[in-house]
Amino acid sequence: MQSFINHARGFPAAIAGRRAQFAELANGQEPQALFVSCSDSRVMPSLFTGAQPGEVFELRTAGNIVPPYEPRAVCAVGATLEFALEALAVPDIVICGHSHCGAVQGLLRRDKVRRMPLVRDWLTRAGHRDKTSDKTSDDTETDLSAAIQHHLLVQVDHLRTYPIVAAALAEGRLRLHAWFYTVETGEVLAHNPATAAFQPL
Repeated sequence: MQSFINHARGFPAAIAGRRAQFAELANGQEPQALFVSCSDSRVMPSLFTGAQPGEVFELRTAGNIVPPYEPRAVCAVGATLEFALEALAVPDIVICGHSHCGAVQGLLRRDKVRRMPLVRDWLTRAGHRDKTSDKTSDDTETDLSAAIQHHLLVQVDHLRTYPIVAAALAEGRLRLHAWFYTVETGEVLAHNPATAAFQPL
């Protein structure tokens, strides 16, 4: 923690040569995309996209889960989507999952989250339970990656259930993307609807 404190203390001096850029940010934001990504500390969208301050609006949840739309639900995910589309008019939404995702492992193996009741409840919002979830042996990395990619596409489908998303898509002012980030290599794969496969960007 001390290293974070030290960096924060020195940050104003570190950006002294970029004062004009940071001052402009005080006038508002025009992000290029909303990134819905996992809370996992190994996943930093600005790191692998090269995004600068003001360019990415971020929504981070355990397992990058987007619960299906419920009209009367008070939901931080829904509120963030609404703000991103209504107030900021983002043209793109990226749902970004990643290799070695603990949340999807929890969907595959419920015993991994048996001592975390809030996590178990949150995982029910994923909208699916993978058919391999009753395995008792360790899943291979290939199986896990396939499950994570399936999970990503389910969350994209959930996005479409939000009226504000559906309207923006119908009007042609919004694009949806599913990305898979590989922690150990930094490679990003994107889902190609034409081939139904995840391919390198």
